[in-house]
Amino acid sequence: MFIRQSILLLLCSTLISAAVHADVNVYSARKEALIKPLLVKFTEKTGIKVNLVTGKADTLIKRLEHEGKFSPADLIITTDAGRLFRAKSKQLVQPMQSDILDALIPESYRDPEHSWYGLSVRARPIIYHKDHVKPEQLSTYEDLANPKWKQKICIRSSNNIYNQSMLASMIAASSAEQTEQWAKGFVKNFARPPKGGDRDQVKAVAAGLCDIAIVNTYYLAQMQHSKDKMQTLAANKVAIFWPNQNDRGSHVNISGAAITTSSKHPKEALKLLEYLAGDDAQSWYANTNQEYPIRNNIKASDILTSWGTFKADQLNLSELGKRNADAVKIMDRAGWR
Repeated sequence: MFIRQSILLLLCSTLISAAVHADVNVYSARKEALIKPLLVKFTEKTGIKVNLVTGKADTLIKRLEHEGKFSPADLIITTDAGRLFRAKSKQLVQPMQSDILDALIPESYRDPEHSWYGLSVRARPIIYHKDHVKPEQLSTYEDLANPKWKQKICIRSSNNIYNQSMLASMIAASSAEQTEQWAKGFVKNFARPPKGGDRDQVKAVAAGLCDIAIVNTYYLAQMQHSKDKMQTLAANKVAIFWPNQNDRGSHVNISGAAITTSSKHPKEALKLLEYLAGDDAQSWYANTNQEYPIRNNIKASDILTSWGTFKADQLNLSELGKRNADAVKIMDRAGWR
């Protein structure tokens, strides 16, 4: 009897120990340098070890889909609400319940069914060459279809989800028909065929290849903060204009996270997600990656603060995913390659 009780106690102790020290496996589209220090701090605070796998956002979603229920991932961190919606639609993530997250994360930056939460915000405003364009010439995204901008606009290709989500927000604000009419006029104003990333659009504007572009704010902030003098020089030749300030506000998106359907440690994964929404993590991440904090009471970086405040579109970002297919079709019909 004594031996049997000892074995049972040993087994219970082992199970409790395993539960306390359960690892959390994270698939992250954020580069290791931009997330690893936070994971280390989380482990120091909670004792929960975090194993990190980084990769391209779409690649990680495909990996989750391929691995299915056998995936070791507990949490996926990725960019753009459109991708989070895609993961949800493929049943790769599961709903979660957290009073902490519901209290901290604004409603527009989280899934209505609690399948994902935003962790940081990026805006996608207009940038313009300081010597070629006066800010009073600019007004809205819609105005960029005006013939006055013919051969003056640079932008990424239509297969970029940031542009797809921006178009989806325009569909939500008006209609698919109006957005398609806008897209056809917008494409006619391209200074060159779309190519490169957001930094390449900034460089093109700085070099005079075009006068205006649409880019995510954190790219421009990182260029201004770069040790590469060429990037800094290019970034300093342009300025930001916040469009649609008299109506819906400038388009914004998020980086966010979700607990995977395959998670073996959902409680620990939720603890990590709640930590990433907390004060310390939000402050660190905002200053390191030059994104806006998801919470209004957390100060943005000095660079972002220097750009002033702006009115952001309050559309629930799940709508971007719902309208993604329509946005892609419109871009294709408009000749946006």
